[in-house]
Amino acid sequence: MAEISSFFQGLPMVLNLLLFGIFAVVIWMTGTRLSYLVDALAEQTKIARALMGLGVLAIITELPEMVTTITASLAGNAELALNNMFGGISMQTAILAVADMFVLQAALTSFPRKPTPVIEGLFIILMLAGLLIVSMTGDVELIGGVGVASILLAGLYLLSIFIIQRFVTRDVWNPVDLPNPEVEEGAGRDNRYDKLPFHSFGLAIALAAGIILVVGVLLTHTADVLAEQTGLGSSFIGVTLLAATTSLPELSTSIAAVRIRSYTMAISNILGSNLIMVFLILPADIFYSEGPILDRIDASAAFALGTGIVVSAIYCLGLLIRHHRKMFRMGLDSILVLLVYLASLVVFYHLR
Repeated sequence: MAEISSFFQGLPMVLNLLLFGIFAVVIWMTGTRLSYLVDALAEQTKIARALMGLGVLAIITELPEMVTTITASLAGNAELALNNMFGGISMQTAILAVADMFVLQAALTSFPRKPTPVIEGLFIILMLAGLLIVSMTGDVELIGGVGVASILLAGLYLLSIFIIQRFVTRDVWNPVDLPNPEVEEGAGRDNRYDKLPFHSFGLAIALAAGIILVVGVLLTHTADVLAEQTGLGSSFIGVTLLAATTSLPELSTSIAAVRIRSYTMAISNILGSNLIMVFLILPADIFYSEGPILDRIDASAAFALGTGIVVSAIYCLGLLIRHHRKMFRMGLDSILVLLVYLASLVVFYHLR
């Protein structure tokens, strides 16, 4: 990874800006196509879109963050690894507010017909609350310097996947008042990949995942070097540039999912990405050689955990209240999440 950064550092700023733009466009186009592919696969296999968003989109769009986190852990930079994970949770949740702007009929959170997204959000809150407790009490070291809390959180993530899968396949409660009940059943679909042969999906999705991984890592390194070359490396703008860069796959896939009316998949993509972000603590802890990585949670990371709890709770309430009306092209829950996120950036700037 150091060789990649050295390569971009040897290039002039204008060329890095050009490469940054090219990488961003490639990520955007690939993420959009990935959403279409996953939605069409869900239509052909009749697998719930909540599971497709949680199990396919979320994992693939998190690949660049996985590489960044593990690389930081191997380098012994626990603060970077933790802030990359915890700081990304609020930003990724705020992406839902942007996606909400592309929903014409009603607020985004009024569409899901099963409690699956609520369960995802509640598990995120449970995990983040547990992390806040560990930040105050400290972790207990096991063999190899891995902490007990990291293992328990990984187990909690696997439990969440099992419970979510059970709720998707079982006949549980459904909301009575829907803004457009037939949308989630595929009526009015406009997905050009619906007629793609089934055997082609695996190769196409794997190709998209590879592009997002490779180009996503290159994009992150380019943004890092640009932050230094423009003199923004240690400033607030530099931090937000890097955060926005790593969230491009989630943004493109979520907006694309909303455009083809796969609203549940869009929500599960973001909430599932946040769940994976917490699960990443275990591999980060394994690759970090200086003791339990959670013992290195600083004030910025702890604040990011608290903000993540707040924005997740707001969307859980939105999914349960199911308010249809929109203001400024967003539901009330999306507006609140966006305001909380913007306020958190101000606080984060002072904590830095």
